Amino acid sequence: MPGTVSDETLVARAVAGSNSAWNKLVKRYEKRVYNYALRMVGHPDDAFDLMQEVFMGVHRNLAGFRGDGAFPAWLFRIASFRCTDYLRRRRHHEEYDDERGFLAEDQTPEQLTFTSHANQRITAALATLPAEQRQVVELKFFQHFTFEDIAGQLGISPNTAKTRLYAALKKLKQHEELRDAL
Repeated sequence: MPGTVSDETLVARAVAGSNSAWNKLVKRYEKRVYNYALRMVGHPDDAFDLMQEVFMGVHRNLAGFRGDGAFPAWLFRIASFRCTDYLRRRRHHEEYDDERGFLAEDQTPEQLTFTSHANQRITAALATLPAEQRQVVELKFFQHFTFEDIAGQLGISPNTAKTRLYAALKKLKQHEELRDAL
């Protein structure tokens, strides 16, 4: 879009101390980061907390962004690490079922209005996947990254990213709730 300031320009301004530039970066990506976290962890409150943690971490390390790659790839790499760390910690504290993943909590009416019925089904289906596969599905289909971008963010090869995606898709095709939602 004409008149849209590039991410790199906003990053440079934010590093120089511009709160306005930082706020524009956050505004530009907060919904995507929140939705990513929501699909990864499956709970709106936790996703909101993770989104805040991601942006706090990005802000602290913004001067370290070298611009070697696109800002969204760097941002989602941080988001991926935060979500993985959260899932690792949560696995030790919550009941986990190998077939169904983390056992869902009862949702309040406010939470139910927050996401659509179909989105809840998709989130439930994604929750059945191992975290490594869920990350690749999220980054490929919801964030529209290439396999090369995904590989760079997760520290794996593009072929490993493809293998994880195809294994996840095979599992998701078998998931009854997802078939009904689509």
